[in-house]
Amino acid sequence: MERISAGYHHTTYKIGDMTITSLRDGYVDMPTRRLRQPGNIVFGDNLPSQVALVDGALRLSVNAFAIDDGDEITLIDTGASNAWHPTMGHLPKALREAKIAVDRVRTVAFTHTHLDHIHGLILADGGDGFPQLSRLLVPRAELDMFRAEARLERFHSRAQPFDAGQRLGAPIETIATLGHEVGHTCFRVTSGGETLLIWGDIVHAPSLQFDHPEIAWEFDADQEQARASRLQILAMATGNGCYVAGAHLDSPGVGRVFRTETAFRFEPL
Repeated sequence: MERISAGYHHTTYKIGDMTITSLRDGYVDMPTRRLRQPGNIVFGDNLPSQVALVDGALRLSVNAFAIDDGDEITLIDTGASNAWHPTMGHLPKALREAKIAVDRVRTVAFTHTHLDHIHGLILADGGDGFPQLSRLLVPRAELDMFRAEARLERFHSRAQPFDAGQRLGAPIETIATLGHEVGHTCFRVTSGGETLLIWGDIVHAPSLQFDHPEIAWEFDADQEQARASRLQILAMATGNGCYVAGAHLDSPGVGRVFRTETAFRFEPL
């Protein structure tokens, strides 16, 4: 992968015959108690010094990713719009900065249905974020969760379920990475002999969870399953020619994973 353009809200890469753009929706600051040791134990004075904090809080980037095959664009996740913290909702600005016309976004697929991934379907002024949307794909196990979001009511009937192993097109394959949520999914994009894993919420705190992948997140639906999925995907990501893109890795959230003697490390691209 090669970086070909960048701005404050976007970074675009070339992968084979395709381009991938990281779109910065913003960030959210979370208390350190969200991190959980095995047994659902909260950190106290034993919080590792390596954990990066901003004013005592964990600052999580919120990133979405646009896959451009030259014809149309598939968008993985959409950010939060104005449904959560005011530090988010910059996806429209990121798209403009990246010179991506919203009319070219024909498919939106979600890694999972937490609010910081789905609400960008609707703009802060109530309009449709993607007027030419023709496919709205939700993990099958989370379809009812999506349809419980009142703000997104006009999209409820348009949502189509997808299953693990399904292809969204020749270069995009879905991989089940359950645990953070019941249908949490990774998207494997392959082109020109290179692979990108768009992995959603596999990692929330990059300063800690690569070195200590056993650390879970308070909002994991199943912490043990989330740990297992994290180890599975981290191991997969160490393969030759493989890159990763994370929703909560520090913007732009794209890089490579390497093994260490005891765990893993991340190198941004």
